[in-house]
Amino acid sequence: MAKAIDPQSSMAALFGSRLRKLRVAAGLTQTEVGVLAHVVGSRIAQLERATGAKPTLELTRVLDRELVADELLIDLWPYVYREAFPDWSQAFIAYSARAKVIREYASHAVPGLLQTPAYARALLSVGHSLRDAEHLEERVAARLDRQVRLTGPDRPELWIILDESVLRRPVGGSEVMRAQLEKLLRMAEEPNITIQVLAFDQGEHGAMGGSLTMLTTPDGSHIAYTEGAHSGQLTEEPHEVERFSLVYDRLTAMALPPLMSLDLIRSVMEANPRAASVPSRSDRRRLAQQQLQQPGGRQLRAGGGRIPGRRARP
Repeated sequence: MAKAIDPQSSMAALFGSRLRKLRVAAGLTQTEVGVLAHVVGSRIAQLERATGAKPTLELTRVLDRELVADELLIDLWPYVYREAFPDWSQAFIAYSARAKVIREYASHAVPGLLQTPAYARALLSVGHSLRDAEHLEERVAARLDRQVRLTGPDRPELWIILDESVLRRPVGGSEVMRAQLEKLLRMAEEPNITIQVLAFDQGEHGAMGGSLTMLTTPDGSHIAYTEGAHSGQLTEEPHEVERFSLVYDRLTAMALPPLMSLDLIRSVMEANPRAASVPSRSDRRRLAQQQLQQPGGRQLRAGGGRIPGRRARP
């Protein structure tokens, strides 16, 4: 007989214990549950013993439905999911999972919400807190699960400012990076996603040395989160949040307009040095004036998307 796990040892163990009880109550074997969930029976065994990769949200929903768990497993999943991340990032993940507006400046890498699996794997493989290969796959799966919300019914408004270095650092190699840049262009066509690039020629700014994320929750609360390579800090103190919000507003003003940003991403992807040159400041001012003259302050992106005009601060 398999050794019983202690449901108090971790959230993954608690999830596994509840899953086993639901399966036994339904009179099903692990193999039978695997068939219902479209996974091998050994995957169900791993979940029950908390020995394999943590469950994805999609798998959790299927198990909850097939075992008639009345959303018990779904309610547990966020806590299991957060265990794959360092302690200092878990509170941020909890807030961002329900934020209605996410504004982020990324200084070194493409934000997790927009990463491809290969890019995420390459980036997370050098993580300071990474334990082993299994932990890497848990982290990758958890990161990709976060992206589901971008196209779901409760999709947030996402505004991303990428430092130009993010585009030019070939994380994972040239092929991985090309696929990542293609995804940025594709995601920028979503009506709730805006991407800008902060060019090198803008020089110093208030968020150098790390990334900055501003969150607005459904109740209207504002949260700021700063992150370095191996640490992060969350703040809800109004004065500090307002200070960071002003920093983000300045970055928005300094960055290339969305249309020019997409052109730069495309030219870097196509490895055309001449086309990849940053537009002059006079060109930027001219485009900005053109956008302001459009009805409602908006202009169509190449490919059919929209370029938002200046939005009121959330």
